[in-house]
Amino acid sequence: MSETQEKRREKAAPGASNESSTSIEFAVEVGRLVRRGRARGGITRKQLATESGISERYLAQIEGGYGNPSMTVLKAVADALETSVNSLLPSDARQERLHRIMDLVARMQPSDWAALEQHIEARLVEGAKSERAHRIALVGLRGAGKSTLGRDLAGRLGYPFVELNRVVEAEYGASISMLIEMSGVSTFRRYERASLEKVIAEHDKVVIATAGGIVSSPETYALLLRRAHTVWVKAQPQEHMSRVIAQGDFRPMSENREAMADLVAILDARSSDYAQAEAELDTSGQSVEQSGGNLLKLVQDWT
Repeated sequence: MSETQEKRREKAAPGASNESSTSIEFAVEVGRLVRRGRARGGITRKQLATESGISERYLAQIEGGYGNPSMTVLKAVADALETSVNSLLPSDARQERLHRIMDLVARMQPSDWAALEQHIEARLVEGAKSERAHRIALVGLRGAGKSTLGRDLAGRLGYPFVELNRVVEAEYGASISMLIEMSGVSTFRRYERASLEKVIAEHDKVVIATAGGIVSSPETYALLLRRAHTVWVKAQPQEHMSRVIAQGDFRPMSENREAMADLVAILDARSSDYAQAEAELDTSGQSVEQSGGNLLKLVQDWT
C-alpha cells in the first residue's frame, strides 16, 4: 500500500466500510493516471492548470488521491491532456480486454462487421445451450408474482425453488434491509452476485426468483442471462402497486406520496433490461392458476 493510501486510511473514521476503502483506492488510482497523463505530455502541473482552468492546488489534491474530482473536472483535465476521460479512470482486466477487442474491431473493414456479429451470436447461442442447463430464473419488478409463480413452477417440475434474497440473507446472517442499512447497497450487490454463483454451482435444475433490482448490476445480470433461462414476469403498474401493498412491503417507495409515479419511473428505467429475458409473462388480470399454467407452457422447451 502506498504512503498516500496509508495516510488517507488513518484519516478515515474508525470502522470505515469496505466501500470507503474502495473509494480511497479509486481516488488514488485516478491521481496516478492524471500524473501519468501529464508526464506523458511533458507538461507541468502549472501548465495543466492553465490549460484546464482547474487550480494548481486542486490538481495537486487530485494527483495526491484526495481531490474527489467530478466528471466535469476530469473532462476538463482530459481535454487539456488531449486524451479521453476513460484514460483517467481505473479499469479492471475485463474492461481492458473489452477495450482490446474494440480496438481490433476498429481495425477491421466495416464490410466484415456483419460476419463478425453473426459469429459472436452463434457462439453465444451454442454456449447458452449447455451453460443454462435446466435453470429457470424469473426477473421483474416487485409485485409481479415471481416468488408465488416460481414456487408453483418448481413444484410442477419437481425442481428446487430458490429465492435469491433468502440465500443472500443466509450468507450475510441478517435481513436484506439490515444488510443494506449496515453495509450499503454495494455490499448487498456483492452478496447477490456471490449467492447467484453459489446457486448456479449447486443446481443444474432449479427455479430462481430474483430481486427486482438485479438488473442494477450489469455483471450479475449478464451472469444470470448466460447461465439460466430467464422469464420477465410483469404486470400493469396498478397491479404491481396493489400486490406490493398487500405484501406489506412498500420499498423503495416508503414515505413517498408519489409512490405510483416512482414505481412507473422504476419500471420504465428497467424495462429495457428486463426485456433481455428469453420470454415474457404478463400476469395482469390473471389468477395464480392461469399465470402458473401459462408459465409452464413458456418453459416447456427448456425442461
